[in-house]
Amino acid sequence: MAGCFSFTAYRDRCYRFSFSNAGLKSTTTDLGHGTIMHCWIPKTHKNSKPSLLLLHGMGANAMWQWNDFISPLTRRFNVYVPDLLFFGESHTTQPDRSEAFQAQCVAALMEAHGVRLMNVVGISYGGFVGYSLAVQFPERVGKVVMCCAGVCLEDKDMEEGLFRVKSIDEAATILIPQTPEKMKQLVQLAFVKPINVMPTCFLTDFIDVMCTEYRQEKKELIETLYKDRKLSNLPKITQPTLIIWGEQDQVFPLELAHRLKRHLGENAQLAVVKNAGHAINMEKPKKLYKILKSFLIDSVTPSMQENHSNGLKLD
Repeated sequence: MAGCFSFTAYRDRCYRFSFSNAGLKSTTTDLGHGTIMHCWIPKTHKNSKPSLLLLHGMGANAMWQWNDFISPLTRRFNVYVPDLLFFGESHTTQPDRSEAFQAQCVAALMEAHGVRLMNVVGISYGGFVGYSLAVQFPERVGKVVMCCAGVCLEDKDMEEGLFRVKSIDEAATILIPQTPEKMKQLVQLAFVKPINVMPTCFLTDFIDVMCTEYRQEKKELIETLYKDRKLSNLPKITQPTLIIWGEQDQVFPLELAHRLKRHLGENAQLAVVKNAGHAINMEKPKKLYKILKSFLIDSVTPSMQENHSNGLKLD
């Protein structure tokens, strides 16, 4: 589509304006050893505000996944929104594809920006990174929010039929779509009520702009998540934790939310959002913000009620 109008590129520019208008600026940091990370940071860091780190999932860059939350959150927090490695403008020559390495790079990035203590919100893949950040740097992480992040999955879950996909290769072809058909399949998997009319030209444009770069590296990120993963090897984080899940998540089924709640015990709360799937940040942004606000800011959570699993359920 060279030389043609790109709706995706135009939308990306709109998001840049939105982030800038909310008081953030785009920065690129060289962490050394061939690692470059891009991050949206406050134009002015205010010591009177706590810091909040937002970690995105698979898909487009961080702006596309957090745009609906930036304006209200920047009023309460010093907000930091990085592109994880191999997304947006972040990349590395290092061979490590683990979420532990991603977390180490995020920690170094925040250190470079002078942030020593932060609350962390991670959605999907970003939740894996956020969890690892809380494990490796407990003194630097306050509250943790895990949105639809299946950190409690085990490598045997796929062969036992927990997931809609049958193999890692199949998962990668959907999560890193290269054809309009795979893009439609991803939307069907991620949303409870997906858009029915998706012109091929728009899907092709999105793939060209957002899904072609670092394709192999992203596939390796997915493969590393699943390889030899055992619940017994997952450390228990000690920070106050809120687990948020779409009731009809088809990427990481709700069973994984309850599994994580049992794993963390009384240290964690569970909020299940009805009529929501995996893309909860795009499908239910207002409800998701309300839950985030209750946990991160408010002392009382009137919108939630105790359920039988001793977690929280949003009606």
